[in-house]
Amino acid sequence: MHFLLTNDDGIDAPGLAALTAAGRAMGARITIVAPATEQSMCGHRVTTHSPLRVEQRDADRYAVQGTPADCVRIALFALHLKPDWVLSGINQGGNLGQDTFISGTVAAAREATYHGVKAAALSHYIKGGIPIDWERLARWTTEVLHDLQAEAVPEAHLWNVNFPHHPPGPLALPTRVRCQPARSPLKVSYQSEADGDAVLYRYTARYAERPSDAGSDVATCFGGDIAISQLSL
Repeated sequence: MHFLLTNDDGIDAPGLAALTAAGRAMGARITIVAPATEQSMCGHRVTTHSPLRVEQRDADRYAVQGTPADCVRIALFALHLKPDWVLSGINQGGNLGQDTFISGTVAAAREATYHGVKAAALSHYIKGGIPIDWERLARWTTEVLHDLQAEAVPEAHLWNVNFPHHPPGPLALPTRVRCQPARSPLKVSYQSEADGDAVLYRYTARYAERPSDAGSDVATCFGGDIAISQLSL
């Protein structure tokens, strides 16, 4: 198997290293084409009116001065790679419900799906003050990817996987739950302050306080299980 890996946290992010370890544990050939810098919450933005700078860091590892969707396009149509799967992540933060439209992580997997390549976005929900056990997450990801590889995916669909946040240490793979993205909107709030003749509005909503629709990906992931959804184009 040939896995093309990308993300929106940047090519040096620990989540991408964990995803690389998971792919290698499966015996896959790995090619990384990832943003040179963090591109979180950029959505499905692409670059068409200026050149994209691509730096080959080493064999099968490329840093792109662009978005996650740019990275997939560069990989498929400039570097002419033909991966069996495009895997995007592992994002430091959940991509649940409404997040799937905002997320650069999900956008990369969506871009691959548009071009007929199997794809999955993988993210890790974060609880403040608890470190992420990246080594354990890599093992969990290997198990999840084995499952996803064995299952047929309908045309024009992609996988969206969100891991829960448990304290570091020995822990068996949490229950994998097939679920739908939450439909309730995020709670949005701002705090204002004067700035000369203008007003500054600072975003103050807390991710952990978002609505948790029963049976949704949010409820599943916040409840400690792995949320696995199929997203449709």
